[in-house]
Amino acid sequence: MQASLNPPPRTYRPWLGILFICLASALFPVMNGLVKLLTVTYPFQEVVWARVTSHLVLVAAIFLPRRGLALLRARQPVSQLVCSLTLLASTFLFFGAVKYVGVAEAISISFVAPLAVVFLAWPLLGERITAMRLASVALGFAGVLVVIRPGSSVFQWASLMIVGSAVAYAVYQIFIRRVAGVDHPSTTVFYSALGSTIVMSVVVPFDWKTPDNWGDVALLCSLGVFGGLGHYCVARAMTYAPANFVAPFNYTQMIGSVIVGYWLFAEVPDIYTWLGSALIVAAGLMVMWQGKKKA
Repeated sequence: MQASLNPPPRTYRPWLGILFICLASALFPVMNGLVKLLTVTYPFQEVVWARVTSHLVLVAAIFLPRRGLALLRARQPVSQLVCSLTLLASTFLFFGAVKYVGVAEAISISFVAPLAVVFLAWPLLGERITAMRLASVALGFAGVLVVIRPGSSVFQWASLMIVGSAVAYAVYQIFIRRVAGVDHPSTTVFYSALGSTIVMSVVVPFDWKTPDNWGDVALLCSLGVFGGLGHYCVARAMTYAPANFVAPFNYTQMIGSVIVGYWLFAEVPDIYTWLGSALIVAAGLMVMWQGKKKA
């Protein structure tokens, strides 16, 4: 019997949607903290390779037995390729920068991704951008400027890399929209991990350091588990409630990031990080409110 290629049916259970998005928001800061910890010892290219490869193994182990060859059938292979490359670019830039930036600061800058989606959906998808949404994007980027403070010692290339990571992730989200109604989500997750693994398997031999112990091996492999489970929780949240309902709860990542940053690195966000984060979150909520009002 051939496995269905259609997405799973949706059931409106808003509190389950909130639960799953909060679980994802708890898992991602842990992964980011482990990345920062591991990049002190290992090249970030190796850490990226461990992240995407363990993610691919996890996805294949879960979905291949259930979906068989249906998992490999993509109706939009070009869009799947773009999804894979942009997600890899986002991961590569973020992992390369987080070694030099605080965990909470990094996640606050990455919150600009939803705003970048609003701006980039205009040229890429032809979606009209209103004056209110344009003002929201401007407010969000003002928040980023408050966090990274050009002209101060905080401003550095690593902060700009995280901005680049957020923009790459925004492009990834836009192309996810293109394939969402055509290919099954498990197919998209599989090809995103497969493309990233192939590219990083070519790159990583030039910057390889053999893990010092089995504990580090476990930590490297856990990146794919935390990331994979986080993305799965996001996908499950979307099946229980609309995106504009659960999206604001993504900002609870800031709480987890502060906890992880303090626990692992004794980092305490300064007032500028909190202020900039507040501006970015406010801008994101404005965009979501406009989308809900339009719907």
